Parts: sequence; C-alpha cells; structure tokens
Amino acid sequence: MPHSKPFVLRLVPRQLGLAVLAAAGLASCNTPVGTEVTRATARSVVNPIVAERFPGVPLQPTTDCIINNASSDEILTLAASAATQDEQTAVRTVLNVAQRPDTVQCIASDGLPVLLNTF
Repeated sequence: MPHSKPFVLRLVPRQLGLAVLAAAGLASCNTPVGTEVTRATARSVVNPIVAERFPGVPLQPTTDCIINNASSDEILTLAASAATQDEQTAVRTVLNVAQRPDTVQCIASDGLPVLLNTF
C-alpha cells in the first residue's frame, strides 16, 4: 500500500504560506482570535498524523486531546510545520504529546465513548 502524504503536504504552497503567516501574525498579537487561528492551523497538521499513526481511534477527540495537552510552543511548532512542510517535526511533536499521561487519559475518557458508540 503506498504511503500517503498528510493533508498539509498536499496544500497549495501559496495558500498554505498565507494561512500560516496569518496564524503566526495573529498569534504574536496574543489575542483570542490569534490563538484560535494558530490552534486551527496546528489541528490541520495533527488530524492527518492521528489518522495515519492511530488507525481506529476516533479522530476528533484524539486530535482535541493532543491540541489541548500541547504547550503553546508545541502548538506554534505544529502550525509552523504547515508552512515549512516539516513532517518529521510535526510527527515527533504529535507523538511526544500523545504519550503524556494527561493526553492518554483524555483520549481514553473522550475517545472511548465515541469508539463504543460506533459498535
């Protein structure tokens, strides 16, 4: 089976660059809008990694748990990886956050009910 690239790497470079520049600019303003734009950009990087690396787990709750347990520096790293297309850094960051006890507990408590409802 061929290895598929995460969504971020398939975006049009100009659109991706503009989105990340906007996210970085808003994040530097330290406003609620800037924070949400940065988190949304980071989420767009996390979703395909979760889908590929954690098959079978509920995507949305798992992504939410990773985003919610990432530090602000990790969120910025994930958002920046959308622009730089640095897949290795993004995967490493997601896996590091996913291994934390609080993240594992979150995935178990938020993802398990979603998974059980699919049966």
